[in-house]
Amino acid sequence: MTESANINELSARVAEASAWIEPLQNEIGSIIVGQHYMVSRLLVGLLANGHVLLEGVPGLAKTLSVRTLAGALTARFSRIQFTPDLLPADVVGTLIYNPRDGAFVTKKGPVFANILLADEINRAPAKVQSALLEAMQERQVTLGDETHQLPRPFLVLATENPIDQEGTYQLPEAQVDRFMLKLKVGYPSPSEERLILDRMASTQALPQVSKVADLDAVAEAQKLVDQIYLSDAVRDYIVQVVYATRDPEKAKLNTLKGLIRYGASPRATIALALAARAWAFIEGRAYVVPDDVKTIGADVLRHRVLLSYEAEAEEITSEEVVKKIFDTIPVP
Repeated sequence: MTESANINELSARVAEASAWIEPLQNEIGSIIVGQHYMVSRLLVGLLANGHVLLEGVPGLAKTLSVRTLAGALTARFSRIQFTPDLLPADVVGTLIYNPRDGAFVTKKGPVFANILLADEINRAPAKVQSALLEAMQERQVTLGDETHQLPRPFLVLATENPIDQEGTYQLPEAQVDRFMLKLKVGYPSPSEERLILDRMASTQALPQVSKVADLDAVAEAQKLVDQIYLSDAVRDYIVQVVYATRDPEKAKLNTLKGLIRYGASPRATIALALAARAWAFIEGRAYVVPDDVKTIGADVLRHRVLLSYEAEAEEITSEEVVKKIFDTIPVP
C-alpha cells in the first residue's frame, strides 16, 4: 500500500474516531463563555496524554473549564485545593496502621483519578510539589514498599496564579518541565463578558453537563494520535526549533545572544511532536503540517525557555523569544 493510500485510510479512521470532539466542545461551550484557546489546548493535553498548566489571575474560569471537561467525560475526577499547609500524604495517600491485626492499610489519595485538578498549585511548598513528580512522570505512586499504578488515562490539569501575587511559591523547574503545555489565560472580550454576566449572574447552580464521550473513545483517539503522519521534513523542523532555544547563534539568531540561560530539553521535542499530532487530529487531519507546530509551539516552549538576567532586565519574555525563533527558522 502506498503512503498516500495509508494516509487516506488513516484519515477515514481519524474522522470516525474524532466524532466526539465537536460535541464535547459544544457541551463545554454551553457552560464556558469564550476561552476557545484554553478549551482547545485542554483537548490537546487530553489527546496527547500530557499534563497542562494554566496560568492566569483568579476569576477567568480556569477551574470551571477543567471541571466542565471532566463532567463531559465518563472519567474519575478529583480536585485538590493547594494550600501552604498541604502535606504530600494529602495528595498521594498514606499507610494507616490497623491495631486490630497489626497491619498497615493503604489509603489512596485524590491523585488516583483520570483527571486531577490541582487548583492553585503554586500555593503549596516544594515538598508537596515533589510528591506529584512520580505521579506525573511515571503515572504511578509509591506508598511504603508498594507501587500503585494510576488509572489510565491520567491527566493533571493545574491552575496557578501569577507568581507576583501574594502567598505563592515558585514551582520547581523539574516539575514545570513535566507539563506538556503551559497556557496563559487572558481576560474575555467585552462582548464575551456581557454574555458571562447574562448567563452567570444568578443565585441558581449552573446546569449539569451531559456525558458526551467515554474513556474508551479517548483511549482510541490517543492510539490514533500516535499514528498521525509526521514527515521527515516536519520532524527536522521540530528539532531545529527546539535546538535554536539552546544555541540561538548557530541558528543565526544573533539577536537572541545572551538572552537565553537554558533552552528546552529533548522532552520538549517529544512534547512538541505529540502536541502537533493532537492538533492535527482535532483539525480532522491524518498528517501534521508545519502550521500545526507553529500553532501549538508557544504553549509547549514558553515554560521551558529560561531567560538570562539580561533578558529579564530588558523585560523580554519567553513568548517573545519563542516567537522570534519561529519567525526565523525556515518552514519546510
